[in-house]
Amino acid sequence: MADSFVALNIAVLTVSSSRTDVSDKSGRVLVDRLKAAGHVLHEKAICPDDLWEIRARVARWIANERPDVVITTGGTGLTGDDVTPEAVKPLFDRAIDGFGEMFRVLSHADIGTSTLQSRAVAGVAKATFVFSLPGSSGACADGWDKLIAAQIDARTSPCNLHELLPRLPGSRFSGHD
Repeated sequence: MADSFVALNIAVLTVSSSRTDVSDKSGRVLVDRLKAAGHVLHEKAICPDDLWEIRARVARWIANERPDVVITTGGTGLTGDDVTPEAVKPLFDRAIDGFGEMFRVLSHADIGTSTLQSRAVAGVAKATFVFSLPGSSGACADGWDKLIAAQIDARTSPCNLHELLPRLPGSRFSGHD
């Protein structure tokens, strides 16, 4: 655990065939929150609900070695267009199963049993944490505020994902405490 804040580079991907930069409230929620927390926006993009485009974009970010975190919003439901989990899960070296489980538990307070329709997922690929959230701005706010923000903050105790970065192959933090 660190005594001081350490900014991470974070990429945000909105998965939607209909949203634009102007109408993308969910992406804006994530960008505003990560900047307010002191992190650095690596890049913000929108891509259509296409498995291969989603996978290619996230894979480029993972291979880039620059973003420490990728957050996607959208495409985690049950319709035919909802392919984000299928796009990102093959990229994971390790799944973070507890993320989806905790997200659904926390969402239950707001949306009740409808939370079972969420396929929020997370994992680590190379030295990049990937979080896939539903497309609603409320879900993005909850995901950031209640889970992601604390886990990527080096000051969170008893443990956090940030402290694992130096131990992940390819991390820019390798060799640092």
